[in-house]
Amino acid sequence: MVGPGFVLTDTCLTRNTWVCPLYVRTRSDELVEATVSHVLISFSAVLVALLVAVPVALAVRRSPRWRQAVEGTAAVVYTIPSLALFVLLVPLAGLSALTVVVGLVLYAQTILIRAVLVGLGTVPVEVTDAATGMGYGPGRLLWRVEAPLALPTVMAGLRVAAVSTVALTTVGAIIGHGGLGNLIYAGLRSVFRAEVLTASVLCVLLAVVADLSLVGLQRALTPWRRGVG
Repeated sequence: MVGPGFVLTDTCLTRNTWVCPLYVRTRSDELVEATVSHVLISFSAVLVALLVAVPVALAVRRSPRWRQAVEGTAAVVYTIPSLALFVLLVPLAGLSALTVVVGLVLYAQTILIRAVLVGLGTVPVEVTDAATGMGYGPGRLLWRVEAPLALPTVMAGLRVAAVSTVALTTVGAIIGHGGLGNLIYAGLRSVFRAEVLTASVLCVLLAVVADLSLVGLQRALTPWRRGVG
């Protein structure tokens, strides 16, 4: 209730506009905290997903039966709605950020395992045969020949996984650990337009930064491909 003699200042907050610089200034600490949380959850999920996907793909790549089983299982998990998956994981990890990370890791497996398998499958047989003839063992053949040639395909899959993970992290707001998603959901419930739009824009910017960072990393790791269209 407004008291006697109190004049309500006309600002973008009181008008509840979508674009409101005043909201950004007055809630900067809240925005920074949500952004950092979003980055930590997304980065952790992508890193763990990659560490899981690479050895799994290497283990099944020469066995059509196991490869089909692994890819099929990952595809089934990917079809589960994110809301349902996070809820199903709550009894195992509780209402914590770990629940969100585990769910994101499971989703990323479909993309990353397939990217690693496809990347290794594109290595010409003539190249591997030549390396074997030069005395390369399985380990040296993998890391010195196959991995560099498969890297562009793997990085393409990693970029897709990273961007989708940044987006899916917002869904973690249903258990209170969605980073910027917490602000988006809170803004939708209270019809706070500036909060919804600002958090959404920050989420998009994080996805763009993640993608561009991986493009730069790929260029650094594959100098021989610079200038190739």
